[in-house]
Amino acid sequence: MGHSIRGTNPIYAKGFTLLEILIAVSIFASVLSTIFISYTGTFNVLDQTESRANIYRMARITLERMQEDLESTYFISRTEKSESKENPLESTPFMGKDTEIDGRDADTLSFMSRAHVVFDEEENGTGIAMISYYVAENEKGDAFNLYRSDTSQFEKTPEEGTGGLILCDGLFSVDFTYYDGDGKSHEKWDSKGDELKDKFPVMVEIKLSFIDNSNTEVPVKFTLDVSIPMGRYTNETTN
Repeated sequence: MGHSIRGTNPIYAKGFTLLEILIAVSIFASVLSTIFISYTGTFNVLDQTESRANIYRMARITLERMQEDLESTYFISRTEKSESKENPLESTPFMGKDTEIDGRDADTLSFMSRAHVVFDEEENGTGIAMISYYVAENEKGDAFNLYRSDTSQFEKTPEEGTGGLILCDGLFSVDFTYYDGDGKSHEKWDSKGDELKDKFPVMVEIKLSFIDNSNTEVPVKFTLDVSIPMGRYTNETTN
């Protein structure tokens, strides 16, 4: 009379043991861990892909600019020099220096070119300019910036290693190799020196190495060979 049957009902008697709860929690944690790893892995791949894409885009733009500059290299002949002693372009140097920063290639190059870039609307878009490439460390000191200086023939050339705008950043090294008319390679070039006086290289090999944030120990390397039309001419006329 009046007795409860709750304690004897198998529905209420059935429950979870501590071991079963621990197993369930373990499985749930494993599933969450798998989802998290897949989630972060996907984003890491996306970050790496975006980083590589930025490097390839910057390298393409930089090399295209340098190719146009070098292919437009200007040389004033001896005849032109003799006809106009007051010509401001009496000397048309092609100077490539083999330099390093912290043991890494940081070469510089200066030459006259018709590939003058105009930023001032009032300035004449045609003309000859002194183009210079030089390297400097960025503010953090963990990478190089490549600068391009573009000075019109009628302007005062800035001090070496100054002026100009950043052509690209995030570089590990910058290396130029020069080839003469006989196919011999040179790590530096001086058209004012005795050995290569009044001569330009027939080809310049550009090597750019970029720091890859996804793998900082292995730089991303790009190489471009640029023919110098004036190189053949200067080698023929000075021999």
